[in-house]
Amino acid sequence: MSILFPLPDQDILDRRDDIIAGLGALLPPDCLVTSEDERRAFETDALTAYRYIPLAVALPRTTEEVAAVLAFCHEAGVKVVARGAGTSLSGGAIPQPDAIVLGLSKLNAILDINFPGRTVRVQAGVTNLSITEAVSAEGFFYAPDPSSQLACTIGGNIGMNSGGAHCLKYGVTTNNVLGVRVVQMDGTIIDMGGEALDSPGLDLLGLMVGSEGQLGIVTEAVVRILPMAEDARPVLFGFETSEDAGACVAAIIGAGIIPVAMEFMDKAAIEICEAFAKAGYPLDVGAMLIIEVEGSAAEMDAQLKRIVEIAHRHNVQVVRESKSAMETALIWKGRKSAFGATGRVADYICMDGTVPTGQLSYVLKRTAEICADYGLRVANVFHAGDGNMHPLIMYNVNDPADCRKAEQAGLDLLKLCVDVGGCLTGEHGVGIEKRDLMPHQFTPQDLNQQMRVRAVFDPEWLLNPAKVFPLEGRDAA
Repeated sequence: MSILFPLPDQDILDRRDDIIAGLGALLPPDCLVTSEDERRAFETDALTAYRYIPLAVALPRTTEEVAAVLAFCHEAGVKVVARGAGTSLSGGAIPQPDAIVLGLSKLNAILDINFPGRTVRVQAGVTNLSITEAVSAEGFFYAPDPSSQLACTIGGNIGMNSGGAHCLKYGVTTNNVLGVRVVQMDGTIIDMGGEALDSPGLDLLGLMVGSEGQLGIVTEAVVRILPMAEDARPVLFGFETSEDAGACVAAIIGAGIIPVAMEFMDKAAIEICEAFAKAGYPLDVGAMLIIEVEGSAAEMDAQLKRIVEIAHRHNVQVVRESKSAMETALIWKGRKSAFGATGRVADYICMDGTVPTGQLSYVLKRTAEICADYGLRVANVFHAGDGNMHPLIMYNVNDPADCRKAEQAGLDLLKLCVDVGGCLTGEHGVGIEKRDLMPHQFTPQDLNQQMRVRAVFDPEWLLNPAKVFPLEGRDAA
């Protein structure tokens, strides 16, 4: 990535004291971060290779305070980067030196739970997992479950259209959000969608989910909650090779079977996760699938019988069903700890491309070849059922040459995903990580139309600028 951000606006930097004073008139002292040491906590997100200290950090407590801050910044020409928990893996919340960060961590209330209507209204700073915790006693849950669900917030989930292990059956964020309250860059507050399953008019809600904080800042959301299944059972399947496991995934989906989750780990990922979680993963296999089914005992037995039959046609070596709630928890602990466990072993870049399931075997083979060509190790762990791949490219962050190789290997892998009929991102978003690859996925006409839509909501391009679209693209739009 030759140029990460354009040069800062010197006029904005020169007016920093006046801008902070203006924000101070709108927010109490504990809602405004101005010292360099405190601002440093907001200089990056989970894409930690890039860091910039923002101009200031605003932490509003209400939708109205968000609106006041945005209206002020709009008038002053100040860029704004929305931030939830900072778990973005694509650099979506990385600020610029001439931008303020608008953090939503203080908007953390669950506003209403409607069990008859099966909806929950929350503020954008509510963590993903806390929704399920709030409704589980009544037998409900919130379906999207990204690995960071303990920390990541609904606002960030909406911005990146996050998914998770169970998205194969229940869908990603866009399939589970019914309405949002949004503040536009000029401070206007609008509602999109509501508590009904569908709303009249243009589907602006569908446009907002996945827009990466560039169309407006979500302050509230209405999400769907679902009844918990009668029971669930994960099963470990060990295969001789990654190609065998990939072919098995394609065969299961091709047979019309939709488990609730289907997760993939190659040998490197198995060893890393087992060393951390002690989940009982088989260490003598080349790849592993975690396939979870749910329903009554009879339903699960019937579905697993068909899945096991298919697995045996693809050289399965280990089939191990969970026998207890504790074993189930350990199996998922290992999978959901994969990124953190890998971080104990090496620095890594986590990619996020999606491919047709029929191409999994080929893409896994090419992934190993591409990383080997660069002299880098890779661990593959991903949502196999929908082809959402997460190769973890390991490198030495203190070696500039290694950094360049890792970055280029990641770009090559994402291009590979597009070339086989997939796309650049499944759930992490484009951010800055994949920004310069957008022309590989879209034609100039496609990109121009997307940027024209973006400009309708934010004509001055003040909301999370220099993300998603190539830097030279704004002028063309």
